[in-house]
This record gives sequence, C-alpha cells and structure tokens, in this order.
Amino acid sequence: MTGVIDYGAGNLGSVMNALARLGIRARFAAGPEELSCAADGASRVFDRVVFPGDGHFATAMESLEKSGYAAALREWIAADRPFLGICIGLQLLFDYSEEAGYVPGAADNGGAAGGLGLIAGTVRRFPGRKVPQIGWNQTAARSSSRLFRGIPQNSFFYYIHSYYAAPEDDSVTAAEAEYYLGYCSAVERGELAAVQFHPEKSGAAGLKLLENWAGG
Repeated sequence: MTGVIDYGAGNLGSVMNALARLGIRARFAAGPEELSCAADGASRVFDRVVFPGDGHFATAMESLEKSGYAAALREWIAADRPFLGICIGLQLLFDYSEEAGYVPGAADNGGAAGGLGLIAGTVRRFPGRKVPQIGWNQTAARSSSRLFRGIPQNSFFYYIHSYYAAPEDDSVTAAEAEYYLGYCSAVERGELAAVQFHPEKSGAAGLKLLENWAGG
C-alpha cells in the first residue's frame, strides 16, 4: 500500500488518479503515526510514501512541523524506506529555501527558511524575469537513474515553480533541466527519490516514471 501525504496542499487528486490508473493501491495517510516503523524497520501500514504538493515553502514546513509529519518523514527517510517527493515535496527535503525571505534564527544561511534537512543544499529563486516557469520542459536524466529507466532521453515533463534545488553533493542529482540556468530537477539517494516536475501531469513519460518508482 502506498501512502500519500496530505498536508493541505492542492493537486493531490491528480496524483491519486495517476496511481489508480497504474493499478497502484494508494490512500491518504490518516496521520504521521501511520509512517512509524516496527522494530524490524518495516512500516506497519505503508510499503512506500508519496509526498506531493505545491505552495509556499515556509508555510508548508510549518504545517509539517505542527502536524508531526516532519518528524515522521525524517524517520521514514532515515530508515531508507521508499519515498517519492513531488514539486515542493522535493524542495522541502533540503536545508533551506530563499522563498520565505528573512527568517529569524537562520542567519547562518542568510536568513533563508529551514526545511527537513535531509539533503544538504539550498533552494534558490530563478534569476530571470519570467518567473515562475510554467509548462513543459525537456529533462535530461543521468544514465544511472532508476526513475527514468525506459523513458527517452530529453523527454518533456510538466513544471510549475519559481525556485530550484541546488544540492551541495551533485551525486544525488538524477536529472537536470534548463530555465535561465541548468539546475537539478530530480534527486535519487537509496530509496529516496524526488522530482521538481509533476509526473502525474506529464502524460506517458510521467506515468512511466511513477511505475518505475513503484517497482513496475
């Protein structure tokens, strides 16, 4: 069973529809306690977790902390359980984001807002004038990526975002795209995977990526 995290963001219905189309059993998690693991490290409820959504970085992080999902997600990913982040579900994995502007107590990173801190790096605003990026963009996957297995190189995926992730360790980068500059558009590390684009809105290529992640 796949658990889908609902922290109050929109666009979750399209994710559920895409999973159903692929025959992947999924439901919304009823609360962070459903992500807890037994002594052997196995989840008591879910085999894998999807964290989709969009919205403001600091607002989303505040919601995760208040609901208890922040601690639950840190525990899940630390145990190297299968995880897929989509859009803000990628950005929140990082240490900080520039999106919230100055945040007291974050002076060590120029005042940027803190995230889950599971991937070292910062989420930065695109430097160009036409922001956000909205629409289809080519995505160049690295040959080692499991997520992009069987997907033609430079396939188009659907993006909508004003900020991009900049990991400190480039080895976690699974794919790149270009918008004013080349940037990391997907990450993989062990069972952790996350994408900046929306696979559930990206046609056949997006469905194939979800199928790959689910072990299809």
